[in-house]
Amino acid sequence: MASLAAAGPAVAEPADPTETLELWPGRPPGAPAVLPVTKITDRVATSGFQDRYATDIGEPLMTVFRPAKPNGAAALIAPGGGYIRVVIDKEGFEIARRLADAGVTCFVLRYRLPKEGWANPSDVPLQDAQRAIRLIRAGGGIDPKRVLVLGCSAGGHVAASLATGHARHVYAPVDAADRQPARPDLSMLLYPVIDIAPPFAHAGSREALLGPSPTPQAEAKYSPHRQVTADTPPTFLVHAADDASVPVENALGYLAALRAAKVPAEAHLFEEGGHGFGIRLAEGKPCAAWPDLLVAWLARRGFFRAA
Repeated sequence: MASLAAAGPAVAEPADPTETLELWPGRPPGAPAVLPVTKITDRVATSGFQDRYATDIGEPLMTVFRPAKPNGAAALIAPGGGYIRVVIDKEGFEIARRLADAGVTCFVLRYRLPKEGWANPSDVPLQDAQRAIRLIRAGGGIDPKRVLVLGCSAGGHVAASLATGHARHVYAPVDAADRQPARPDLSMLLYPVIDIAPPFAHAGSREALLGPSPTPQAEAKYSPHRQVTADTPPTFLVHAADDASVPVENALGYLAALRAAKVPAEAHLFEEGGHGFGIRLAEGKPCAAWPDLLVAWLARRGFFRAA
C-alpha cells in the first residue's frame, strides 16, 4: 500500500490520520492478473499547498477521521479526479476535517479507477462505494441510520450513482458486511458530474468511465439523474454557475429529477466559484458558505442528534 507521505509543502499541514480500512478482504472484484500499485503525486509545486492525488489504485481503502466528540453520524466522502485520479486533500481530507469538527466520523474513499485493467470497469467505482458504506455500517460505533455520502466532481458521480444505484447487484457478496444496506440516508453533491451524455457531460469523466463512443443505453444507465426514484435519499446540491469544467446543468438536471420524484432536495447555486473549489479555494468567495449551509441542512434533518 502506498504511503501518503510526499514532499513537504511550503506551509505546515495537519497530520494525516493513521487509521485506514481496506475495502476487500482479498483481491477486489474483477481484478487483473497483476494488481496496480497505488501511486501518490503531490501538486504542491503548482498548487502552492499540499494537493495530492492517487492513481493506479489496486487496493481501494478508506481513511478514517474520528472526531473528538462523535455524535454517531458518519460520512462517506468521494473526492473527484475525472475518473483518472482520486484527489486526496482538497476534496477529501479537508472536507473530512470540517465535518469531524461537527462530530461526524468521516471515511474518505480512495476508489478504483475504470481504466486500470478491471473487469466491468464502468461499475468499479460503484462496487467500491457500495462496499464502503456497508463496511461503515458493519463496523459499529455509528448510527447505521445516519450515514451521509458526499461527493465532489467525478466523486459526485460516484455519490449520485450510489444514491440511485444502491440496490444494483454489481459484485458478489464476500462476507457478512455485505448483508448491510448500501443506501445512504442523505447525500451531498458538490459540483457533481451527473449527465454522461452531451452537451452537458464532462468529456474526460465520460470517456474514462464508458470509453470514447458509449451507446445511448450506456449514457442513460450511467447518468444518475435518469435513475432517480422515490427511494433516492434526500440531497443537498452545491454548484457554481461559472463552472467551465462541469456545467451547472448537471446539478440542475439532478435537482429536477429529484423534484419530479418528490425527493427532498436543497440546492445552492453560486454566481462564481468555478470548478474544484472544495473548502480551501472557496475562501473569499460567496461559495465559501457551503460547509455551513450543509451543516445547517444536516441539523434540520436530524443528522446530529445525540448518539
